[in-house]
Amino acid sequence: MIGLILDEFALALEAFHFLRPMVLLALLPVLAVWWIIRRRATRPQMPREGLAPHLRNALTVGAERRGRVLPIDTSALVIAFAILGASGPSWTRQVDPFFTQTGPLVVVLKVTPSMEQKDVAPTRLDRAKFKIRDLLDLRAGARTALVAYAGSAHRVMPFTEDPSVMLPYLEGLSPDVMPQEGADLGAALEIASSILGEEETPGSILVVSDEMNAGEASAVSDFDTAPITVLSVLPDGQSAFSGSTPSGVQSVTLTADNADVAQIDRITAIAYRRALLEDTSQPWEDRGWWFAVPAALVALFWFRLGWTMRWTAVVLAIAAIAPPQTARADGIADWFFTPDQQGYRAYQNKDFAAAAEAFADPYWQGYALFRSGQYPEAIAVLETLDTPEAAFTLGHAYIRNRQYRDGVRAFETVLERDPDFPDAQHNLDVSKQIVTYVEETRAASDTGEETGIGADEVVFDNEANVGTDTEIDAQPEGDGAPMTADQWMNTVDTNTADFLRTRFQMDLVSAGNSSTSGADEPSATEESDEASEPPAETEEAAE
Repeated sequence: MIGLILDEFALALEAFHFLRPMVLLALLPVLAVWWIIRRRATRPQMPREGLAPHLRNALTVGAERRGRVLPIDTSALVIAFAILGASGPSWTRQVDPFFTQTGPLVVVLKVTPSMEQKDVAPTRLDRAKFKIRDLLDLRAGARTALVAYAGSAHRVMPFTEDPSVMLPYLEGLSPDVMPQEGADLGAALEIASSILGEEETPGSILVVSDEMNAGEASAVSDFDTAPITVLSVLPDGQSAFSGSTPSGVQSVTLTADNADVAQIDRITAIAYRRALLEDTSQPWEDRGWWFAVPAALVALFWFRLGWTMRWTAVVLAIAAIAPPQTARADGIADWFFTPDQQGYRAYQNKDFAAAAEAFADPYWQGYALFRSGQYPEAIAVLETLDTPEAAFTLGHAYIRNRQYRDGVRAFETVLERDPDFPDAQHNLDVSKQIVTYVEETRAASDTGEETGIGADEVVFDNEANVGTDTEIDAQPEGDGAPMTADQWMNTVDTNTADFLRTRFQMDLVSAGNSSTSGADEPSATEESDEASEPPAETEEAAE
C-alpha cells in the first residue's frame, strides 16, 4: 500500500506544472517589499557606540525582534500563497463528465480444473468469483468486461456498467463449459486488448489466476498493449508467478478481507490517471484553490493582540452592506460549499443519488440522476433544457429507459443543435439499430393468440406496430387466477452454463478451432458508448 501511495505521489510530481507561470513574477515585488519592511522593523533604534555593555543592554529595546514572527511575515506569506494559486498549479487532466471517472477494466478469469482445488475455500474458482463481484461493487458505475480462458479464450461479456448483467454469466463459468483443456492466456490477452481498443478512454486488464505455467508467464511479460494486474488465487499469500514478477506487471496476493480488491482498484485508478496525462485532448485541471487552505491558516495569525486589525473594519462594513441571504440549516457543509460544489464532491465519490439531490444546476442534476439509474427523473429534468449536451444525455436516458424511438429523436436533436457534437451521429446510428433489432425480435417471437401463447404483456415501444400485443392467459395449477408476466417468466428454466457451453463451442467452430472473441454477440452490444447497453439486456432476456 505504501508503494502505491509513493507511485501516486511520484505521478503527481512528474506532471506538476503551472498553467500561468508568468503570474509568478508577482512574487518579486512582494519579496522586495517584505525585505524592506522587515529590515526597517528589526533595525535597532538606538546607537550602541559609547555605552558601557551593561547600560547598552538595559537601554536597548527591540533587539529580540529579529527572531520573532512579524505581521509583515504572515501578510507576505498569504499574498505569496494567493499568487501561487493564481498561477494555476496543475498535475491532473480535467476528465470529460461523459466519461467514467474510473478507467475501463477487462477481467480475464482462468477457468481450468486446477481452479477447482479447495485449498482456498470453497474453491479457487469460487473465491475468484467472489473477488470479482466485490470489485464490481467497488467500481460502481465503471465499465467492466469479462473474458474466460482455458485451452481456448472467449469473450464472456462486453463492457457494461451494470454488474447485475454480468453476474449470471460469471456464475455460469466452470471448467465444464470450456471447450478445450489447457491455459492459453495469450489468446485471452489478445481478446482483452481488442475489447479495450473499442473504448475511447484508456483501460487496463486484470488477470485472475492460480499458478501460471511458463507459457502464461511469457504471455504476460510480452504483453505491452495495456497495464496488467494479476490477482493470485492461491493460499498463504502465494504469487501466481513461480519466479519474479515480470517488469511492468502488478501482482496482488489473495487476502481474507477486501484489502486485495481495494489494492486492485487503486492500481487501476493510477494506471488510468497516468494514461489520461498523455491525452492531449483533455485540458489540465486548475488546482489553484489548494493554496487557499494554507493561506487561510496563516491568516489566523492576524487575530494576535497587537497585530494589524484594520481589515476587520472593512469586513464588518462589507457584511453590513451585503444583502441578507436565506438561512439554511442543511448542515455545516452549507457554510463553506455551494450546492453545486457539494453535488460535485458527491459525484466524484460515485454517490450519484446524493449528487442529484445536492446539485442546483439542472444539467448536472439530470446527469447525476442518469448515472444513479433514475432514468424517468433524469428525463423529466433534461427535457426542460435546450443545450446539445442535455439532449445527448437525454438520449442515453431514453435508451436506458427502453424508450428507444425517443432516444433516436433526442440524438437527432443533438445534431440539429450542434452538427459536430462528438459521438452524436454514432449514437444515432446505434439507436436506430436498436429499434430495428427490437422490432425484428418482436416480430419473430410473435406466435399469435390462437394457440393461447402470446408475447409478454410488458413490451418495448412499438410505434411501427410490429407483431401483436398479447397477454399471458396461462393458469397455474390449483389456482384460478391468471399468471402475471413476472410469474410466467419465473417458470422459465434457464441455465447460463448451458448457454455458455454452446456459445463457446460455436466460437471454435466459426473460427476454425482457434480462439475468438465471441463473434455471435449482436453487433449493437459491442459498441463502446452508453447506448450499447440495452441490446445486451435484450439478448439476456431473450436467452
